[in-house]
Amino acid sequence: MIVPIKQAEAKAFVAQHHRHLKPSVGSVFQVAVACTEKECIVGVAMVGRPVARRLDDSWTLEVNRSATDGTFNANSMLYGAAWRVAKALGYRKLITYTLPEESGASLRGAGWTCIGEKFGGKSWSVPSRPRVNTTPSQLKLRWERE
Repeated sequence: MIVPIKQAEAKAFVAQHHRHLKPSVGSVFQVAVACTEKECIVGVAMVGRPVARRLDDSWTLEVNRSATDGTFNANSMLYGAAWRVAKALGYRKLITYTLPEESGASLRGAGWTCIGEKFGGKSWSVPSRPRVNTTPSQLKLRWERE
């Protein structure tokens, strides 16, 4: 079942269960999948503004993190719930990214469409603002739901 979750709890879950990323700094909203009445959380999705500035048009949000403990169909439930909440809040598009080696089965199961390689491959570090890369720097697949 889909349940609300506080941002701090979602961050803690992502820190423990996400395969290759740290929790997002912030989010517009977050949702969770619980086994029964929030007795045990088996997955969370954190939804925020798009990372790519040119996509931040006030009508688009991005699923910045999705993590589960491996419970069957939990990820599809999260992606479906994230879209329903975003749409109810008045947003017109929801996007997310996967690594090419990830199948995207959860996204397809929730009605998302892969629009191809769209992001990554570069470092955010520039001489005027040096940064440490903490994410895989390779092309990623962008998925959308409208």
